[in-house]
Amino acid sequence: MSARQDILERVRNSRLSAKDKPEVPDFPRLAKADFLSQFRKGLEDMAGVLVDKQPGDFAAFLRSQFPNAKNFCSAVPEFVGNSTPEDYSNWAAAADIDVAIVRSPMGIAETGSVLLSETDLRVNAIGFLAHDLVVLLDPADIVENVHLAYRHPAFRNTAYSVLMTGPSGSGDIGARVVHPAQGVMTLTVIFWPQI
Repeated sequence: MSARQDILERVRNSRLSAKDKPEVPDFPRLAKADFLSQFRKGLEDMAGVLVDKQPGDFAAFLRSQFPNAKNFCSAVPEFVGNSTPEDYSNWAAAADIDVAIVRSPMGIAETGSVLLSETDLRVNAIGFLAHDLVVLLDPADIVENVHLAYRHPAFRNTAYSVLMTGPSGSGDIGARVVHPAQGVMTLTVIFWPQI
């Protein structure tokens, strides 16, 4: 028997008793009343934009924010765009999207991040190849920190998910950050309660 086979056989026969997973504490620091202001700070620190109130005329809001945009790809029922994610079966074609509109099931106060999954994006490439990204977020869906985010069903029950905080950026040794570096040029989060 080779050394490799011997090691593998010993591992197979080790039969260690099962142990419960350790309980990870929540590490709370913030009062629930502070979640929104902390979320804003985290998002804006990463060059994201927060809109506190859902616009009365969403189409007019989008046109005013993105006056040169022609292709609005909507993955939400709140807005009918020129296209939907399913129009981009060739994922590279998503680079033609000016503005992608999606809904996030969760935000994180600690970091100003939003969760985007394959369920929300429907075609993962739209979250990165679109020029600008608009994310609808119910403020009631903001959790305090990343520890709680990892327990959220929207994070755990999908094969693909990403936490996004602001548009793409790149920093060098001199601490100069450039936005955008690659990916979306702007990230706008709109507080929009779930219907």
